Amino acid sequence: MTSDRRRFLQVAVAAVGLPCGSRIAWPLMMANDAMAQTNYPAKPFRMLVGLAAGGPADTVARLVGDELSKGLGRPVVIENVVGAGGNLATDRVAKAAPDGYTLLLATQGPIIVNPILDQKLPFDPIKDFAPISGLCFTPNILVTHIDLPVQNVQELVLLARSQPGKFTFPSGGIGTSDHRAGVLFKSMARVDIRHVPYRSIASAVPDLLAGRITMAFASTPVALPLVREGKLRPLAVTSLIRSPAAPDLPTMAESGFPGFDVTAWFGLMAPVGTPEPITDRLHREAVRVLALPSLRKKFDELGLETIRSSPAEFAVAIQAEILRWTKVIKDLGASLTD
Repeated sequence: MTSDRRRFLQVAVAAVGLPCGSRIAWPLMMANDAMAQTNYPAKPFRMLVGLAAGGPADTVARLVGDELSKGLGRPVVIENVVGAGGNLATDRVAKAAPDGYTLLLATQGPIIVNPILDQKLPFDPIKDFAPISGLCFTPNILVTHIDLPVQNVQELVLLARSQPGKFTFPSGGIGTSDHRAGVLFKSMARVDIRHVPYRSIASAVPDLLAGRITMAFASTPVALPLVREGKLRPLAVTSLIRSPAAPDLPTMAESGFPGFDVTAWFGLMAPVGTPEPITDRLHREAVRVLALPSLRKKFDELGLETIRSSPAEFAVAIQAEILRWTKVIKDLGASLTD
């Protein structure tokens, strides 16, 4: 097991006390000889993304989809179905034919957080999907406008407390990692900061650079290039351990917030009932793609760490995340709806 894959799985399951070898009840993929014929694939694929073009999820989908198409011999068409925090795309995949041609670029909003907040969603993240593989994960980076007079997280906290209601943070929608990190910080630091929703975290960058937004827990692919160019000031990363992409940046835990842990992960899922021979083929292709030096180089530049988990490992990680965020929301009393 590679170090990045091990790190993702251990962090995901350790938070809720599950051993890495844990098995959970996940719907069995029904055998379907007609769909598992040897001529698969016979037509183009659709990979649905619930977030806007230009953001990290879209970037991952296009990088992975391009390489998948080469191995599968059929185009992988990326469709951005934006709305309801990713729920629209997720629901569409849940209701698609389980024939292996409609895939979901899974993210934590609709798979982990939104089902906790809304028990009436039209899909079930466990019962309606067949996990294929985790793809990659990344922390967020707490950044501020370059002119804000702070050099570390504690200085930011003191300044925010001195100006209640003035500071703002953006997100790409309820349940996204940039939103969850902001809400968690607001609760743990006891600061009055305002959430400003955007179509995507990338679309908030112009306002952040112009000083119309004070700070952001931006995803590493969005924040890192601007940090390297000296356009934003980085204060900390949101993972439990430091990021290889920014090893000099302290974690939020090191900055006075023990247990602060928010990362974004991306995975591949299909509708439940997709034949196991097909999900096995898709998993093998995903593992092959994620091992490509050219893709790993692009991921490294963006601060993305590959996972390459098995379907069973991905299922365990998802269940662990659901349990962890259920507990976080309950224990902190943190509202994720504003």
